[in-house]
Amino acid sequence: MERYQEIERGIITNFRKTIWSKFVRGIQEFEMIQDGDKIAVCISGGKDSMLMAKCFQEIKRHRKMNFDLVFLSMDPGYNQINKEKIISNAEILNIPLTVFKTRIFDAVADIDDHPCYLCARMRRGYLYEKAKELGCNKIALGHHFDDVIETILMGMIYGAQMQTMMPKVKSTSHPGMQLIRPLYYVKEADIISWSKKYNLDFIKCACKVTEKREISGEKIGSKRDEIKKLITELRKVYKNVDINIFRSAQNVNLDTLISYRKNGKVHNFLDDYNKSNII
Repeated sequence: MERYQEIERGIITNFRKTIWSKFVRGIQEFEMIQDGDKIAVCISGGKDSMLMAKCFQEIKRHRKMNFDLVFLSMDPGYNQINKEKIISNAEILNIPLTVFKTRIFDAVADIDDHPCYLCARMRRGYLYEKAKELGCNKIALGHHFDDVIETILMGMIYGAQMQTMMPKVKSTSHPGMQLIRPLYYVKEADIISWSKKYNLDFIKCACKVTEKREISGEKIGSKRDEIKKLITELRKVYKNVDINIFRSAQNVNLDTLISYRKNGKVHNFLDDYNKSNII
């Protein structure tokens, strides 16, 4: 048995409960795949996107739905070491990459105000454009359960708003395109366990902004890192805190909110308060 075959088998055996079942659940519950889809599985080179690619290959083999896949890897300006690691891991995992280059890292390298946000927006735009060029109607990103709950808390603490990372989104700038997040229910700790089980070494943060700051001795950190540490501490007090953060975005009671936005319009509780006779 080839190494990649052992890894494939492990996803549906050793990690069936923690990864495979949750991957399938997310796809089914949020109707992420329809017959006739052509999905660009976006490979950043990290553990999350590589695992997502293997899960897609597995579900494709089951042939319960008629869809096509393209494994799309964008090089935003990686150094040679990271380029080689992505190609090497794709070969180990038997993932046929379609690689294209951009100069995003150069474009944001000298920007001091929110370079990560700008980089993420630019990367997504290029992925949409390349995927559409290849005949795809969807892109799949490797965001996982922890990304979702971190986004919820980040919005509340730093943005003074209640929002979440949606399991699928229609693109407003690329008509006919959608974004899906099949690892929506998969926890990062289980992805790490999977990578360690098979001695897989993936790239981490590979941007030039981070490299430049590390060289200069600047302390590296982000709001997401702060939230990740906060959740870790909260979990020590209450082990199910992450589950409850996630469920809070599913159990929103509009009757108890001061205000909320829908389709760009703000609704205030006073709009209906004076119309009610309930005491």
